[in-house]
Order: sequence, then structure tokens, then C-alpha cells
Amino acid sequence: MNSKKFEVAAYPKMWEGLGMDVARFDKARQMLGEVYDKLFLSQTERPRKMAYFDAMIAEIFGGRIKEILAVKKSAKPVVGTFCVYIPEEIVVAAGGVCIGLCGGSPGSIPDAEKILPRNICPMVKSAYGFKAGRICPYFQVVDFVYGETTCDAKKKTWELLDRLVPTHVMEIPQMKRARDRALWLEEVKDFKAKVEDICGSEISEDNLAGAIRLINRKRLALQRLTKLRANIPAPISGKDALLIEQIAFYDEPERFAAKVNELCDELAERVEAGRGVAGPESPRIMVSGTPMALPNWKIHNLLESAGAVVVNEESCIGTRYFKDVIDENGGSMAEQLANLTDRYMRIDCSCFTPNDERVEQVLREYRQSKAQGILHYSLQFCHTYNIEEIKIREACEREAIPYLSIETDYSAEDTGQLQTRIEAFLEQIGD
Repeated sequence: MNSKKFEVAAYPKMWEGLGMDVARFDKARQMLGEVYDKLFLSQTERPRKMAYFDAMIAEIFGGRIKEILAVKKSAKPVVGTFCVYIPEEIVVAAGGVCIGLCGGSPGSIPDAEKILPRNICPMVKSAYGFKAGRICPYFQVVDFVYGETTCDAKKKTWELLDRLVPTHVMEIPQMKRARDRALWLEEVKDFKAKVEDICGSEISEDNLAGAIRLINRKRLALQRLTKLRANIPAPISGKDALLIEQIAFYDEPERFAAKVNELCDELAERVEAGRGVAGPESPRIMVSGTPMALPNWKIHNLLESAGAVVVNEESCIGTRYFKDVIDENGGSMAEQLANLTDRYMRIDCSCFTPNDERVEQVLREYRQSKAQGILHYSLQFCHTYNIEEIKIREACEREAIPYLSIETDYSAEDTGQLQTRIEAFLEQIGD
């Protein structure tokens, strides 16, 4: 794709039909195209197969919305979610579409701050602001959204969001005992019942089994991509890998898995030829912590502009989303729902206590990715990750792993300060 001509496609009539603030959204569309051109299409040694993901961004507010509207017209459910705990397999089993709605842009935060407190997580404010300002076509197309109780800011915001769009909440237990698993299983059953109510028919065992296999394929494709990134030199930039992980929450699963595997075939050839996007001497950094929702590319851009290459994301956008798959051997509905619950119980969000398994997972992924340092990324006012960062830091100190902790938001105001800290961190690794 020619970077000079890159543009996020405009669909003003469709957006108007969705009840959007078209004039305002169009400005954001143009800005996204300019930023994407600068950050992504200017890269050298970029894999050819990234062309599909560029095209996905070009049509992310147009062609993809048309596809979703077609599903909606066929009386299948379109569900928006804010967390990787919501079992997308159930939506897919009903023939529907599951969309990630986390906010990753500062542009919608002023809309949220007219209602919400300023001193809460920017992701929550950004997501709420997208709906309040009518500046997200995905929010406008959903039948309902499904929130969860992973943090106080989220669960109280969902009460207010319900005034703008039907919002249902899934109780996420904060521990992982047998009684907590039993609660979670009941929540999964309730979610299934809600989806069935929307589409007016029951989800069959065969359809759920097929959906489990499909989403497993998507996760396995992302696992393959992660393993290829562990090679030296890295065959793909961290920015491109992050982009793919973000698109995973928007794209049609079957097509997405196929395109990721096509890209991985190309990356495998690069590895065989010893060809990378950066030299083997480039510092290899693993990013851990809070998720980076589209279009949040701030930290990756700063790291790679400073000469590093990001080789792993331990976050809900990254490995926490796809490191585990569901056992496909379940036959009955009860067995499948139990297997699904077991898989989702293995997610190690910082909302859990105790959560030593996340610390162990961070160290495991650090070794597997052949990283040379860890950058722990926390959004401002994300109390669980900010406090759990202490344990991550202590573990890195014990293992003598170069470590940097950053707490930030979506704005560009601290870019200069972060750039200075990141450059010093990379110098430490190079010494």
C-alpha cells in the first residue's frame, strides 16, 4: 500500500444512519490515517503480508461495519465487550459477532469527563466517551454491551453506560477457589442465556463446539506469531505485532486466523534467511501490564523509535488473550461450558488475589521471547496493575532483569519525559 495515499475510508451516509456525530468523527478518521501513515507505513523491511492488516485499518470504520450490519440484519447478535473474560465463543456459536470496545484514544475522554470523575482509568473514560459522543460506529451497531467487574471504575461506569446502550454485567470472581469457579460457571450460563434471548434460539452443542474450534484457531495463530517474534533478529516489528493483536478484537475470526498464518509463513521464511526488521544487536524489550486498545501505539512507538524492538506483550491485548485454548473434547453442553470456564479461569488479570501465577507468567514469557528487558506499562489510576507492579519489579530484581515501570495515559503531554526514560533504559541494557 502506498503510504502517501493511505486513508481510512469514509462512509458518511452509513455513519449518519447509525446516529453518529459524522462531522466530528470524520476529523478523527482523518487523523487516524495520518498517524497510521507515519507510524506504520514508514517502516522499512516490513513484511509484505502486512498489506491485509493495512487494508483492515483502511476499512475498519467502513467495510467491516458493513459486514457486521449484515450479520445484525440476519437477526444474529452483535455484542460489544470490554474484557477478555467475556466468552466470545458463545456469541460466535449463535452466529453473531463479538467486538472489543475498550477505548484507546484521548479524543473521547472530554465527553466522558462531562459525567465521570477525572481521576479514573483513561481506558474506561475513553470507552464511555465514544458512546456518549456518538463517535464510534462499533458502539452504534451493537445490540448490547457486556461489561464485567474487574475493577471498581468499570463496574460503576457500566451503571451509567446502561443509560446510553443496553449494558449487562458479568460478575468476575476475584479469587480462583472451587467456589469461585462455580460462580463463574453460572455467569457463563447466564451469558449464554442472554445471547440466546437476543437471537431467539438456543445454541446447539454442535455450534458451540464449532465456535470453540474456530476461536482456538485464532488464538493458535497468534501463539504462532508470538513464537516467531522470539527469533533473533526479530522478523516483525513490535508495532506491527501489536496492531495485529488489536485487530483480533474486530476482524472476522476465520479470515483473521488465515491471514495471520499467511503472515507467519512469510515470517518463517525470513527467520530461515536470517532477515529481520532490526539488527540482532537491537535491544529486545517485553512489554507487560495493562492492555493497549486500538489506536494506542504510544509506548511501542517510543521504544522502537529509540532503536529497540518489542518482542512480546503480556497484557489482555497480548498473550493474556490467546495463551490458552479450550479443550475441544467436550461433547455435551455441560462439558463444553465446563471446559470453556476452565480456560477462562486461567487468565491472570491483576484483579485476582493472590496472583503469583501472573508473576511467574511474566518471567516465563520473558525467557521464551528472548527479551533483554521488561517495560511494565500501567495506565494512570489502574490501581490493581499499579500495585501488582511492585511484585513484578521485585521478581525482576531477583532475576537481575533490566526493568522500567511507566505509568501514563493516552495524551502526548509526557512523551518527552518518557522518551528520555526509555532511552536511558535502553542504554542500561546496552552496557
